[in-house]
Amino acid sequence: MKVRFVVIGKTAFDDLKVGEQRYQSRLIHYCQFERIDLPDIKNPKALSKAQIKEKEGQLLLEKVQPTDFLVLLDENGQQFSSEQLASWIEKKQMQHAGYFLFVIGGAYGFSDAVYQRANFKISLSKMTFSHQMVRMIFLEQLYRAFSILKGEPYHHA
Repeated sequence: MKVRFVVIGKTAFDDLKVGEQRYQSRLIHYCQFERIDLPDIKNPKALSKAQIKEKEGQLLLEKVQPTDFLVLLDENGQQFSSEQLASWIEKKQMQHAGYFLFVIGGAYGFSDAVYQRANFKISLSKMTFSHQMVRMIFLEQLYRAFSILKGEPYHHA
């Protein structure tokens, strides 16, 4: 499976960076993994939330190829248990040979153009997490899903 993990802006907290790096280094044993960090929008205070989402959406869509399967981490997406996520990944990787782009947007979410291009949306919880925390949480869940598929002991269900 070929995975691109796309985020907008930098992770500000060192403890979250360490967690992200831990799971990214583990993921390379299961899939072709690449992380793409898109820059924060310059002068955001001079822009409305809608304008920020549009500019972030343009940056994001420049990275998406027609053959990519675009998955947004979105509060209105489908929720999975860890086992269900593993099963979904297993099915999707059999159906799609291109890249899977898992995208975490900025603080205000995604533009309409990004939603229109998306193939799927996943929600991690009914609770709200900062977009920076979601990075580490999702990377851990992605790693857990692959370990479940391999029958490895990381997941003790």
